[in-house]
Amino acid sequence: MPVTGKLNLDPAQVRQARELAARAGAPVTRLARTHTTSSIERAVLRMAGLDGADADGMPWVNRLAEAVRDSVGLQHGVALPVWDALARGGYPDLRTLAEQAAAGQVKFRLPDGAEGRNAREGAARSVGKGLEVIDRQRASRESMIAATRDPAPPWIYLIVATGDIYEDIPQAQAAAREGADVIAVIRSTGQSLLDYVPEGATREGYAGTYATRENFALMRAALDETSRELGRYVRLTNYASGLCMPEIATLAGLERLDMMLNDCMYGIIFRDINPVRTFIDQRFSRMVHARAGIVINTGEDNYLTTADAVDAAHTVVVSQLLNEYFALEAGLATWQLGLGHAFEINPAVPDSFLLELAHAQLVRELFPGAPLKYMPPTKHMTGNVFGGYLLDAFFNLAGFMTGQSILLVGMMTEGIHTPFLADRDLALENVRYVRDAAGRLGLSFTPDEFVVSRAHQVLGEAVGLLGRICDEGLLNAIGDGTFGVTKRPADGGRGLDGVIERADGYWNPAIEMLEATAMEEEHA
Repeated sequence: MPVTGKLNLDPAQVRQARELAARAGAPVTRLARTHTTSSIERAVLRMAGLDGADADGMPWVNRLAEAVRDSVGLQHGVALPVWDALARGGYPDLRTLAEQAAAGQVKFRLPDGAEGRNAREGAARSVGKGLEVIDRQRASRESMIAATRDPAPPWIYLIVATGDIYEDIPQAQAAAREGADVIAVIRSTGQSLLDYVPEGATREGYAGTYATRENFALMRAALDETSRELGRYVRLTNYASGLCMPEIATLAGLERLDMMLNDCMYGIIFRDINPVRTFIDQRFSRMVHARAGIVINTGEDNYLTTADAVDAAHTVVVSQLLNEYFALEAGLATWQLGLGHAFEINPAVPDSFLLELAHAQLVRELFPGAPLKYMPPTKHMTGNVFGGYLLDAFFNLAGFMTGQSILLVGMMTEGIHTPFLADRDLALENVRYVRDAAGRLGLSFTPDEFVVSRAHQVLGEAVGLLGRICDEGLLNAIGDGTFGVTKRPADGGRGLDGVIERADGYWNPAIEMLEATAMEEEHA
């Protein structure tokens, strides 16, 4: 149903909030445009078709990028030295070149003149083929949806994560048959801290399953089979975050994932990834997602697990506005912005449900065209399964009443253990009951109502915080613990050694092509 304004928000104040978010984000965007990272350069090689790993399990993209870095550096990009060496050495493919480079048998250089032009043409041709695969996968998604059916929102989003991809698949298919529209495969604990993407199908993850290209392909094929069986397209999501964000985004495009967790600050705050590395990597990853037609999910819900959900409500709105700015700047369309928020207010707080309605409706009206992702209670799931089931029902009700687009299924045993299949079945039954019994229950407020005044208060606090961030700088604000009460200085965290300032003459065929696509779509 069309979203209508119910909170009587001041349009001038909403415009001011977006203008401030753009001012706060612009310096970080300039940083991303003048730097690259080791993972971005590896993503170029992946897009050009290089995959596989050596006997120790280290991907060939890592070995080749490291050989270039050690020889001529990565400040000019990986493409020119690699495709120059490919042509000079007469290697049949990138895999052979990577094997020889890892053995120390290749000398790299920065070509110029006719040799430089030949290297550019070769790199552009190879990367272009990878983008063609991504384009075909996007078209394949559209064909699958046309051949089956696109479920009506809110899409019911359910998590699967056994650690074993071959156990995940039947669980995901069972969940889809019970009504799930989106299957999220949680990554193995700590994968975001690995500076390489594991290869192959994996069976030994920890509290999740490794994100690998083969795992993506296996789950995508299984859900396609189930989509045809049900006559309803089932979406697949994973995580493009951490030290390999650009590479995982590329693999997601190549294997037709539909959504990716891709937040501008989550990895900084909750995984201690260096802030500069994260912002540079997220811009590239979002350009890939834009081209692939992938919906991103942002992680503002996590702030409310470490900060108070009432006191920190405005920080969620600020982060959403920043995520919107960074996403649109990278070429994503509004329909791809799965901005996140959560039902995390302590149920013992008076008027807790009214406060939740105020926050959820505020986000809905601030981003009317975005497919918002609403997260269930986790912080206050105490192990009382009856209380938890009731709290999840209130969450589902708030989601339907405020027109949320993606509803993550809450589990009553969330605070006890990894939920069983039976727990998921009961959770989906909860969603179905609320949808069928009260799914058309809308909202109507008088101007002086509590919900309206609370929404206006949160928006005002968000505008005030954005003004402060513009004055002190976003990186400093993150360092001060503004988001999630966790301090992450710009010169700390993992991955800073993989940040490279671009030299004059830096060239990246993937960025060049992705930016050209974004400009064409913007003009269209």
